[in-house]
Amino acid sequence: MKEGDIALASLPQADGAFKLRPALLLRSMPPFGDWLVCGISTQLRQEVSGFDELLDLAHADFAASGLKAPSLIRLGFLNVISTKRLLGIIGAVSPERHQRLVQKLSRHLLGTRA
Repeated sequence: MKEGDIALASLPQADGAFKLRPALLLRSMPPFGDWLVCGISTQLRQEVSGFDELLDLAHADFAASGLKAPSLIRLGFLNVISTKRLLGIIGAVSPERHQRLVQKLSRHLLGTRA
């Protein structure tokens, strides 16, 4: 597993239940190698403009993503999960997309826009 991979993961939902869904591996976290991930959803209407990122058929890295439909990479749907809850890699996003998402999240956490 590496940064930028998309894995199937058991992620907690708003109601407390867990659901199997794709998740983007953003960064491995110390000290145990758990992963900071963001959930991926086909519910495009939930997009937070300027924050979330759409991945669809028109994007060069869509085929490599392993996703079956246009999807939203939701930077606001973060979890830290153990590798035990990752059920396998289905694909990956481009290194450029991964870097852009990590930078966008970092800017948000720092309270900057640039």
